[in-house]
Amino acid sequence: MNNKRGGLFVFLFLIVLFLIFLLNYSKIDSLLGSVVYEQEIANVSRVIDGDTIEIETKENVRLLGINTPERGEKYYFEAKEYLKMRIEGREAVLRKSVEDKDKYGRKLRFVFLEEENINLEMVEKGFANPYFPDEDKMYIKEFREAWRRCVENNVNLCEKSTAACSVCIKIQELDYIDEEIEILNSCSLECNLDQWTIKDEGRKKFVFEDFKLKPLSRIIVKTGAGENSEEILFWGGEEYVWTDSGDSLYLRDSKNKLINYYEY
Repeated sequence: MNNKRGGLFVFLFLIVLFLIFLLNYSKIDSLLGSVVYEQEIANVSRVIDGDTIEIETKENVRLLGINTPERGEKYYFEAKEYLKMRIEGREAVLRKSVEDKDKYGRKLRFVFLEEENINLEMVEKGFANPYFPDEDKMYIKEFREAWRRCVENNVNLCEKSTAACSVCIKIQELDYIDEEIEILNSCSLECNLDQWTIKDEGRKKFVFEDFKLKPLSRIIVKTGAGENSEEILFWGGEEYVWTDSGDSLYLRDSKNKLINYYEY
């Protein structure tokens, strides 16, 4: 009899454990999805640019979570030199997230030096903006907080514009489904936006050309081809800009100083 009761108790206990697992599966799965999958230790032999390095095995590594200026853009050289000063010739920990390599064959990694997240540091110092183009959002909260600290410190890519209309122009809304950005001039003066830019987290950029926004008026910037007017401008040459999984918008003046940013 005791054996039967013991067996029944074990059976019921296993059923309870199974039910608990089913009820909490989504939470467990979520936790597993945020785990760093693998890591390796490697010597950084060369810094190629602000977000790409070469390690001792002659493999290239693309730093995850960031995007730095391209050659010829403001702060390209500064970003490269800062990264070079920090990690070139040093041993670093390379932590993988979900994807191993990009389409160019580069390893995708978060780079740590003595427990410091170098990718995150590049954002906080104003040499990069956060860049999370895929569903994988490991560390995204930390990177966006680093960007906000950068804006508060007013350094490099986060340096605020002092243009006359810098307090007037605001990003009212970004509709990523219809690919439309609404920008408002809240002041009673006309604002010359010539050579101002809108940029996403990656490389896509829209340039205002010979455009003035009237006092207390709005303009829509829409992805795709069309005829420009005083109410709408078209971001030609792109099928889409804004991703369903989240993105950021950076509005800058003609001197590349930050007017406003918007993230979703």
